[in-house]
Amino acid sequence: MIRLILCALLMAAPAMAQTRYPDRPIRWIIGFAPGGVGDTTARLVAPKLSEALGQPVVIENRPGAGGIAASDTVARATPDGHTLLLVTATAATAPHLFRTLPYHPINDFTFVSQIAFFDHIIVTGATSPFQTLQDLMTSARQNPRSVNLGSVSAGTALHLSLELFRSMSGIPAEIVTYRSTGELLNAVATNDIQAAMEVAATTLTQISGGRLRALAVTSPARIPVLPDVPTVRESGLPDYIVRTWNGMAAPARTPRPIVDRLNAEVNRIMALPEIRDRLLPLAVTPAAGTPEDLRDLLVQETALWGNVITAAGIEKQ
Repeated sequence: MIRLILCALLMAAPAMAQTRYPDRPIRWIIGFAPGGVGDTTARLVAPKLSEALGQPVVIENRPGAGGIAASDTVARATPDGHTLLLVTATAATAPHLFRTLPYHPINDFTFVSQIAFFDHIIVTGATSPFQTLQDLMTSARQNPRSVNLGSVSAGTALHLSLELFRSMSGIPAEIVTYRSTGELLNAVATNDIQAAMEVAATTLTQISGGRLRALAVTSPARIPVLPDVPTVRESGLPDYIVRTWNGMAAPARTPRPIVDRLNAEVNRIMALPEIRDRLLPLAVTPAAGTPEDLRDLLVQETALWGNVITAAGIEKQ
């Protein structure tokens, strides 16, 4: 009888441990500096997640090239759900931009849930002659090399989105990269370049203030904050859809019950009206889905951006 009781207790121990999750503060590691749209999104989610889990969820910013430092920290962490990663679209580009990585971008992580999509936008200066994206593409084809397109640094999601646009549209345009968003938007506002690709959220005030003109958004459908701006699909490229995204990941081998609990809470939080009301005006679309959905998204985008990077001739660092 005693042996049976001991066996029953041993079998129940893992389940009891899982019901106590989390038993201490959770570190949520972000691979870029505070202040960006992705960081803002995480800081909206973290307090709600803390309330649901009964433990603090502490945002830890670890900036570094391609989010490598942050990703490596999580990949090496104990897989107990107390160290999480804000995984971003850079996870899909890093394998093609760096010769070596200290972790495998897919196999060394357990994926939890998508969090949000960040729509991109193509803008021109307010005094530009281009009223539509079709105007820009027509001018570029009729006057080869007369159109310069701008983005931030080479290899970023925005730069690669622009490379894909140039390739799919077939326009003979040059791409000019800038060190910062401020420099990029100033260049397009002063017509030093004819158009730029940026995250929609960073351009909204300059569009509403009359310094920039929105030509098209790159999302599947028009976005609520700019309902009169057509998509690139509506503007003549029906197969062009590009969005930056982020989600939550944990170290590989994190127990499924922990993953499922985190997934359920993140999906619930992203559906809250108060969260949606804060994000939609920033051109950020709350997302949801299963752990498998996020993993599939990363696999698909890794293949897509690998092809774009190879076609653009971007060398690995």
